[in-house]
Amino acid sequence: MQPDRPLTGLTVLVIEDSRFASEAVRLLCLRSGARIRRADCLRSAARHLRSYSPMVAIVDLGLPDGNGADLIATLTAAEPRIPVILGMSGDPDGRDTAIGAGADGFLAKPVESLAVFQQTILRAMPPEMSRMAPRALPTEVVQPDESGLRDDLNHVAEVLSSARDTGSIDYIARFLASVARSARDGALEQAASELARDHMAGNAVASDLVRISGMVQDRLDRVAGF
Repeated sequence: MQPDRPLTGLTVLVIEDSRFASEAVRLLCLRSGARIRRADCLRSAARHLRSYSPMVAIVDLGLPDGNGADLIATLTAAEPRIPVILGMSGDPDGRDTAIGAGADGFLAKPVESLAVFQQTILRAMPPEMSRMAPRALPTEVVQPDESGLRDDLNHVAEVLSSARDTGSIDYIARFLASVARSARDGALEQAASELARDHMAGNAVASDLVRISGMVQDRLDRVAGF
Protein backbone atom coordinates (compact mmCIF):
# COMPACT_ATOMS: atom_id res chain seq x y z
CA MET A 1 0.00 0.00 0.00
CA GLN A 2 1.34 3.44 -0.93
CA PRO A 3 1.26 5.89 2.02
CA ASP A 4 -0.27 8.61 -0.16
CA ARG A 5 -2.86 6.18 -1.60
CA PRO A 6 -4.05 4.26 1.46
CA LEU A 7 -7.22 2.92 -0.20
CA THR A 8 -5.42 1.18 -3.07
CA GLY A 9 -7.23 -2.01 -4.10
CA LEU A 10 -10.60 -1.04 -2.60
CA THR A 11 -13.78 -0.72 -4.67
CA VAL A 12 -16.16 1.98 -3.44
CA LEU A 13 -19.84 2.04 -4.36
CA VAL A 14 -21.29 5.53 -3.86
CA ILE A 15 -25.08 5.72 -3.90
CA GLU A 16 -25.85 9.37 -4.51
CA ASP A 17 -28.24 11.17 -6.84
CA SER A 18 -26.25 14.40 -7.01
CA ARG A 19 -23.71 14.47 -9.83
CA PHE A 20 -21.80 17.25 -8.07
CA ALA A 21 -21.43 15.30 -4.80
CA SER A 22 -20.63 12.09 -6.70
CA GLU A 23 -17.85 13.86 -8.61
CA ALA A 24 -16.31 15.00 -5.31
CA VAL A 25 -16.26 11.39 -4.07
CA ARG A 26 -14.81 10.24 -7.40
CA LEU A 27 -11.92 12.69 -7.08
CA LEU A 28 -11.30 11.64 -3.48
CA CYS A 29 -11.24 7.97 -4.50
CA LEU A 30 -8.89 8.74 -7.40
CA ARG A 31 -6.44 10.51 -5.09
CA SER A 32 -6.68 7.68 -2.55
CA GLY A 33 -6.10 4.78 -4.96
CA ALA A 34 -9.64 3.36 -4.77
CA ARG A 35 -11.90 2.37 -7.66
CA ILE A 36 -15.41 3.82 -7.70
CA ARG A 37 -18.80 2.76 -8.97
CA ARG A 38 -21.85 5.03 -8.78
CA ALA A 39 -25.55 4.35 -8.36
CA ASP A 40 -28.01 7.26 -8.40
CA CYS A 41 -30.93 5.54 -6.68
CA LEU A 42 -31.89 2.46 -4.67
CA ARG A 43 -32.91 0.51 -7.77
CA SER A 44 -29.57 1.17 -9.47
CA ALA A 45 -27.74 0.24 -6.27
CA ALA A 46 -29.54 -3.11 -6.18
CA ARG A 47 -28.37 -3.85 -9.74
CA HIS A 48 -24.78 -3.03 -8.83
CA LEU A 49 -24.89 -5.17 -5.70
CA ARG A 50 -26.19 -8.17 -7.67
CA SER A 51 -23.16 -7.93 -9.96
CA TYR A 52 -20.27 -7.40 -7.54
CA SER A 53 -19.36 -6.88 -3.89
CA PRO A 54 -17.74 -3.53 -3.07
CA MET A 55 -15.44 -3.19 -0.07
CA VAL A 56 -16.94 0.20 0.82
CA ALA A 57 -20.50 1.49 0.38
CA ILE A 58 -21.23 5.19 0.80
CA VAL A 59 -24.97 5.81 0.99
CA ASP A 60 -26.62 9.21 0.71
CA LEU A 61 -29.58 9.38 3.07
CA GLY A 62 -31.88 11.25 0.68
CA LEU A 63 -32.47 9.28 -2.52
CA PRO A 64 -35.16 9.81 -5.17
CA ASP A 65 -36.79 6.41 -4.71
CA GLY A 66 -36.47 5.85 -0.98
CA ASN A 67 -34.60 6.36 2.26
CA GLY A 68 -30.87 5.71 2.29
CA ALA A 69 -31.07 4.71 5.96
CA ASP A 70 -33.24 1.74 4.96
CA LEU A 71 -30.54 0.59 2.53
CA ILE A 72 -27.88 0.97 5.23
CA ALA A 73 -29.95 -1.24 7.54
CA THR A 74 -30.35 -3.85 4.78
CA LEU A 75 -26.62 -3.84 3.96
CA THR A 76 -25.71 -4.08 7.64
CA ALA A 77 -27.83 -7.19 8.09
CA ALA A 78 -26.65 -8.89 4.89
CA GLU A 79 -24.34 -11.91 4.87
CA PRO A 80 -21.61 -11.53 3.86
CA ARG A 81 -21.58 -7.92 5.01
CA ILE A 82 -19.85 -5.14 3.08
CA PRO A 83 -16.79 -4.39 5.28
CA VAL A 84 -17.31 -0.63 5.44
CA ILE A 85 -20.72 1.06 5.24
CA LEU A 86 -20.89 4.84 5.54
CA GLY A 87 -23.81 7.23 5.56
CA MET A 88 -23.55 10.60 3.82
CA SER A 89 -25.70 13.72 4.12
CA GLY A 90 -25.66 17.48 4.51
CA ASP A 91 -28.38 17.22 7.15
CA PRO A 92 -26.95 17.86 10.65
CA ASP A 93 -29.13 15.03 11.99
CA GLY A 94 -27.86 12.63 9.34
CA ARG A 95 -25.03 11.23 11.46
CA ASP A 96 -27.37 9.88 14.16
CA THR A 97 -29.73 8.50 11.52
CA ALA A 98 -26.95 6.70 9.66
CA ILE A 99 -25.28 5.28 12.77
CA GLY A 100 -28.67 4.24 14.13
CA ALA A 101 -29.30 2.29 10.92
CA GLY A 102 -26.00 0.43 11.37
CA ALA A 103 -23.45 2.51 9.43
CA ASP A 104 -19.81 2.27 10.47
CA GLY A 105 -19.23 5.98 9.98
CA PHE A 106 -20.53 9.15 8.40
CA LEU A 107 -19.41 11.73 5.83
CA ALA A 108 -20.87 15.22 6.16
CA LYS A 109 -21.44 17.24 3.00
CA PRO A 110 -19.68 18.97 1.45
CA VAL A 111 -17.34 15.99 1.11
CA GLU A 112 -14.12 17.67 0.02
CA SER A 113 -11.29 16.98 2.50
CA LEU A 114 -8.98 14.17 1.40
CA ALA A 115 -7.79 13.60 4.97
CA VAL A 116 -11.33 13.32 6.38
CA PHE A 117 -12.40 11.01 3.56
CA GLN A 118 -9.45 8.65 3.99
CA GLN A 119 -9.53 8.63 7.79
CA THR A 120 -13.28 7.97 7.91
CA ILE A 121 -12.89 4.86 5.74
CA LEU A 122 -9.70 3.63 7.42
CA ARG A 123 -11.16 3.95 10.93
CA ALA A 124 -14.25 2.01 9.88
CA MET A 125 -12.32 -0.97 8.52
CA PRO A 126 -12.59 -4.23 10.47
CA PRO A 127 -9.40 -5.26 12.34
CA GLU A 128 -8.38 -7.84 9.75
CA MET A 129 -8.37 -5.12 7.07
CA SER A 130 -6.87 -2.35 9.16
CA ARG A 131 -4.54 0.01 7.27
CA MET A 132 -4.03 2.63 9.98
CA ALA A 133 -0.25 2.92 9.66
CA PRO A 134 1.32 6.19 10.86
CA ARG A 135 1.48 8.71 8.02
CA ALA A 136 1.27 12.40 7.30
CA LEU A 137 -2.32 13.44 6.68
CA PRO A 138 -2.98 15.09 3.30
CA THR A 139 -4.15 18.67 3.27
CA GLU A 140 -5.76 18.55 -0.18
CA VAL A 141 -9.34 19.67 -0.73
CA VAL A 142 -11.07 18.59 -3.94
CA GLN A 143 -13.10 20.92 -6.13
CA PRO A 144 -15.54 19.10 -8.45
CA ASP A 145 -16.01 20.33 -11.99
CA GLU A 146 -18.87 22.81 -12.47
CA SER A 147 -20.47 20.45 -15.01
CA GLY A 148 -21.77 18.27 -12.18
CA LEU A 149 -23.37 21.28 -10.51
CA ARG A 150 -24.91 22.29 -13.83
CA ASP A 151 -26.41 18.81 -14.25
CA ASP A 152 -27.88 18.96 -10.74
CA LEU A 153 -29.38 22.41 -11.30
CA ASN A 154 -30.85 21.32 -14.64
CA HIS A 155 -32.41 18.34 -12.87
CA VAL A 156 -33.98 20.64 -10.27
CA ALA A 157 -35.29 22.92 -13.02
CA GLU A 158 -36.92 19.96 -14.79
CA VAL A 159 -38.56 18.71 -11.60
CA LEU A 160 -39.71 22.24 -10.73
CA SER A 161 -41.40 22.61 -14.11
CA SER A 162 -43.78 19.76 -13.30
CA ALA A 163 -43.89 19.83 -9.49
CA ARG A 164 -47.44 19.33 -8.37
CA ASP A 165 -47.64 16.57 -5.76
CA THR A 166 -46.30 16.30 -2.23
CA GLY A 167 -43.58 13.84 -3.17
CA SER A 168 -42.12 16.16 -5.82
CA ILE A 169 -41.97 19.11 -3.42
CA ASP A 170 -40.34 17.01 -0.69
CA TYR A 171 -37.75 15.78 -3.18
CA ILE A 172 -37.00 19.28 -4.51
CA ALA A 173 -36.44 20.64 -1.00
CA ARG A 174 -34.21 17.75 0.07
CA PHE A 175 -32.20 17.46 -3.13
CA LEU A 176 -31.72 21.19 -3.57
CA ALA A 177 -30.60 21.65 0.04
CA SER A 178 -28.05 18.88 -0.44
CA VAL A 179 -26.71 20.37 -3.69
CA ALA A 180 -26.57 23.84 -2.14
CA ARG A 181 -24.54 22.55 0.82
CA SER A 182 -22.10 20.78 -1.46
CA ALA A 183 -21.73 23.97 -3.53
CA ARG A 184 -21.54 26.14 -0.39
CA ASP A 185 -24.46 28.23 -1.65
CA GLY A 186 -26.02 29.53 1.56
CA ALA A 187 -28.81 31.51 -0.09
CA LEU A 188 -30.01 28.54 -2.13
CA GLU A 189 -29.82 26.25 0.89
CA GLN A 190 -31.89 28.75 2.90
CA ALA A 191 -34.51 28.88 0.15
CA ALA A 192 -34.71 25.06 0.10
CA SER A 193 -35.09 25.00 3.89
CA GLU A 194 -37.90 27.57 3.74
CA LEU A 195 -39.69 25.49 1.11
CA ALA A 196 -39.42 22.41 3.32
CA ARG A 197 -40.65 24.34 6.37
CA ASP A 198 -43.63 25.89 4.59
CA HIS A 199 -44.61 22.60 3.03
CA MET A 200 -44.39 20.76 6.35
CA ALA A 201 -46.51 23.46 8.02
CA GLY A 202 -49.18 23.15 5.33
CA ASN A 203 -48.59 26.66 4.03
CA ALA A 204 -48.88 27.64 0.37
CA VAL A 205 -45.58 27.01 -1.40
CA ALA A 206 -46.26 28.61 -4.80
CA SER A 207 -44.18 31.69 -3.98
CA ASP A 208 -41.35 29.48 -2.63
CA LEU A 209 -41.31 27.49 -5.87
CA VAL A 210 -41.27 30.64 -8.01
CA ARG A 211 -38.40 32.10 -5.99
CA ILE A 212 -36.39 28.87 -6.13
CA SER A 213 -37.01 28.54 -9.86
CA GLY A 214 -35.57 32.01 -10.40
CA MET A 215 -32.56 31.29 -8.18
CA VAL A 216 -31.85 28.01 -9.97
CA GLN A 217 -32.02 29.72 -13.37
CA ASP A 218 -29.74 32.48 -12.13
CA ARG A 219 -27.14 29.91 -11.08
CA LEU A 220 -27.49 28.01 -14.33
CA ASP A 221 -26.78 31.23 -16.22
CA ARG A 222 -23.80 31.86 -13.96
CA VAL A 223 -22.37 28.35 -14.45
CA ALA A 224 -22.88 28.61 -18.21
CA GLY A 225 -20.79 31.76 -18.21
CA PHE A 226 -17.66 29.95 -17.06
